[in-house]
Amino acid sequence: MSTPATSAPLRIDFVSDVSCPWCAIGLASLQRALAKLDGEVSAQIHFQPFELNPQMAPEGEDSTEHVARKYGSSVEQVMANREAIRARGAALGFTFNMDRRSRVYNTFDAHRLLHWAELEGRQLALKQVLFRAYFTDGEDVGAHDTLQRLAAEAGLDAERARQILAGDEFANEVRAQEQFFQSRGIHSVPATIVNGQHLISGGQPPEAFEQALRQIVASA
Repeated sequence: MSTPATSAPLRIDFVSDVSCPWCAIGLASLQRALAKLDGEVSAQIHFQPFELNPQMAPEGEDSTEHVARKYGSSVEQVMANREAIRARGAALGFTFNMDRRSRVYNTFDAHRLLHWAELEGRQLALKQVLFRAYFTDGEDVGAHDTLQRLAAEAGLDAERARQILAGDEFANEVRAQEQFFQSRGIHSVPATIVNGQHLISGGQPPEAFEQALRQIVASA
């Protein structure tokens, strides 16, 4: 009697920020690739923190002005890039309402909630809710009342979320994780690290993720 095939275990560390559009694209692409590999791989995704703008003030900043200054782009270039992002998202079933995303916010508290959400088994749900709230609905993902409501939407305890946000719980853990991945050379996101050693950089299309994951499994 033949032995049933077992799926290859994969640990996937997805280093990203809540306010990174290519991270939303990368996650959607990765999930589509994993769906194609269903039965061949058994993947566990762990979302790791990265802050694009760790010094951002609580009130945020106009997104067009911020991106133009940070990357030395013209307003026309910023808008063209947004259209490309919108199209990529649409192809993956994710809606970018870039005209409504008027500000860039500090995301450190969102990362603290994501750290807690992993302990509760709801990290993917919260990550998806945060991406939708920011990029589709144009919400302030740095505001505590917003984060508390979004945590509840992701199936987490709202009162516990409020308690975490009111203090500095998980702040040290988030900073330690940020420093760890930066020390490993991660300075741009998304960065997808498979089994602690294989890096897939950027918001790749699903086909690229699928190919890379197949190669990793084959070489194991």
